[in-house]
Amino acid sequence: MKIILFGYGKMGKVVEKIAIKRGHSIIGIINEEITDLNISDADLAIDFSVPSAAENNIKHSLNNDVPIVSGTTGWLENFNRVKNLCINKNGSFLYAPNFSLGVNLFFVLNQRLAKITANQSSYDIKIEEIHHTQKKDNPSGTAIKLAETIIDHSRYKRWTVEESIEPNQINIKSKRKKNATGTHTVRYESEVDIIEINHSAKSREGFGLGAVIAGEWLVGKKGVFSMKDVLKFND
Repeated sequence: MKIILFGYGKMGKVVEKIAIKRGHSIIGIINEEITDLNISDADLAIDFSVPSAAENNIKHSLNNDVPIVSGTTGWLENFNRVKNLCINKNGSFLYAPNFSLGVNLFFVLNQRLAKITANQSSYDIKIEEIHHTQKKDNPSGTAIKLAETIIDHSRYKRWTVEESIEPNQINIKSKRKKNATGTHTVRYESEVDIIEINHSAKSREGFGLGAVIAGEWLVGKKGVFSMKDVLKFND
């Protein structure tokens, strides 16, 4: 495939390396917001840019009939606009807050745990995420996804980053450390015990590989998708 990269930070460079290793070619790298660049020769676009540029990058791809995979977080208040454009254009769009196979298994475990503890009011839930100091969004998209999944399947009503929380709120604590590759922990704590699930990435390779595999899967399909579709995970 001929691939356009939106964003050329740490993740963009990892995606480039993996895509080439898997036999694809990178025909363009765009490291800033664009509005009029001709990308119609590309078979696929992969977006790991910044929150302020992601929506326009995705729209530009859809308007040029180029399938796009995006892992940029921090812009999802505009997700429905992109989703509607994709549907109206009969385009191809796949979004994931995290492309790691392990993290997507973690999402499934988190959903299952939320369901089976939904009626156990003795447990309070907290989420902690640790990322590198260059990460622009806070909390991470993965942490928000974990919290929203719990909210969908339990008594919890909202998440917050405030230390002082009200009943039925999930506290998300974010930490930034030099060279951290990503750790997420969901903690259920009662007066008598603690249940905890955790995912820690060893490197960014897993995220990049997942994004390229998602792009390979997306080409030739029409619609709005997620990694659940790629990995055939059922609710």
